[in-house]
Amino acid sequence: MVNEGIRAREVRLISQNGDQLGIKTRQEALELATTANLDLVMVAPTAKPPVCRIMDYGKFRFEQQKKDKEARKNQKVISLKEVRLSPTIDEHDFNTKLRNAIKFLEKGDKVKASIRFKGRAITHKEIGQRVLDRFSEACKEVSTVESAPRMDGRSMFLVLAPKNDK
Repeated sequence: MVNEGIRAREVRLISQNGDQLGIKTRQEALELATTANLDLVMVAPTAKPPVCRIMDYGKFRFEQQKKDKEARKNQKVISLKEVRLSPTIDEHDFNTKLRNAIKFLEKGDKVKASIRFKGRAITHKEIGQRVLDRFSEACKEVSTVESAPRMDGRSMFLVLAPKNDK
């Protein structure tokens, strides 16, 4: 809240250079702010009494937007990539899927390895379990297992997260 938008009767006032000016009425605080040719900005509305600061509100908003933009620039978005396997996957196909998964993990993405059981293959879940265990074992240099292999309907999946090398 700024200037006339402040509704509190009394406020704890801080000057533009950070000095405590004590508890003042809203009108006194507004007069001090206008004589300094600045704005009265509420910085802690939940305090008793609310804390207000005399500052240039436009400059404050600009600095805040700059900080937010910088924070957004530095954040890392992690996406979840899926690699689909089958219980009867052949060696070459397995290695191709493995290479893709390792590439995703090195880029910093999480990998969901899933096996879809078709027809009667659902009766041999242990085969799918072995394929996923082999897959996670082959990826263990670049990843950690985030969730162990588990069934969800007719498919079994596990999630691998990239290792943090900080």
